[in-house]
Amino acid sequence: MTRSWASDTGKGRCGVKRCLLIPALCCALLLSGCSSLLDRPYVMVEPHVEQPVVAGDSSIIQVSTYSELVNAVLFLVSQGTEEGMIQLTDYRGEVEDDLNRACLEVATDDPLGAYAVDFIKNSYTRVLTTYEAVISITYRRTKEQVQNIVNVTSTSAIRKEVSAALSEYRPELVLRVGYFVGGTDSVAQLVRQAYYDAPVSAMSMPECAVTLYPNIGTQRIVEIQLTYPEEEDVMREKSTQLKAEVEALVSPLHAQQYGSVERLSMLFSLVSRSVTYSPRGGSTAWDAILGDGADSEGAALAFQLLADEMSVGSTLVEGTLNGEAHFWNRLSDDGGAHYVDLTRDSSGTTWSAQDLAELGYVWEDAPEI
Repeated sequence: MTRSWASDTGKGRCGVKRCLLIPALCCALLLSGCSSLLDRPYVMVEPHVEQPVVAGDSSIIQVSTYSELVNAVLFLVSQGTEEGMIQLTDYRGEVEDDLNRACLEVATDDPLGAYAVDFIKNSYTRVLTTYEAVISITYRRTKEQVQNIVNVTSTSAIRKEVSAALSEYRPELVLRVGYFVGGTDSVAQLVRQAYYDAPVSAMSMPECAVTLYPNIGTQRIVEIQLTYPEEEDVMREKSTQLKAEVEALVSPLHAQQYGSVERLSMLFSLVSRSVTYSPRGGSTAWDAILGDGADSEGAALAFQLLADEMSVGSTLVEGTLNGEAHFWNRLSDDGGAHYVDLTRDSSGTTWSAQDLAELGYVWEDAPEI
């Protein structure tokens, strides 16, 4: 939309209409690994933009204060509007400055604007005591991408959404977090943890790229890009095969009819005949149960998968053994006092935390020797 108007209607000092081109900031942050996401009660501010007041023409938004102006621009962004009209009625502020500031605030400080907007420009004209501003918005995201943003409130919710994305081998996940004090490293660690939460679908650890919008603030949009080493169809087929095989192995045992001690004994019997360890094998439960053998990672995932199916409490542990990356399992039914490492023994031998520490194992909760 092109307009010309007199000097008191928004013309600039050089005789051209006033407009502002605002680039939205988009940068991937590398924040300290010491940052963490807080998972505690807090007040959640919902990312909801109310329908602003409209003038006689329902396509024109009417505002009279700066906060209403910001809300109006944000509403246009939330609707995916490329060009909208805002009418400033009885406005007491500096119109040009406030228009520029409002557009900049939405484009750079609001999570949705920082994520979705490429740039915003504005122009205005004066009609008696009223100003009519045209807001032109160029997007770098599609409406579908914006609609697919998932609202979450806590660390556990982020991990749950990431787990769902990984189980479906999705290449992208975008979350709007109501209270966020972490960084890219903490999100990447959540992705890694979520991968190990679901051994049946853990077919290939993806490369993870995390971007935060905006750069600072407690309300952020977290964009997670996932690149898998294997093709989606291949991973899906392996996951289906693994699930069917595990069900065939576990169903005849009727483990639910037995107590925890009996289930654990049955689990070790099942593991000893079904899981193959190979130092140079693959790194998935599929490799351990259906393939030619798996390394410590794949063996630990296989144990975890079978333990889950047998209702035996267990968690996967990631650490090092003599300085090399290594995986094993911790039994939780006894309070986490005993550990299992199928690379050492699969017949039922367990070790205490002190035993493993003395053998050269190092992990987050390892005792001091």
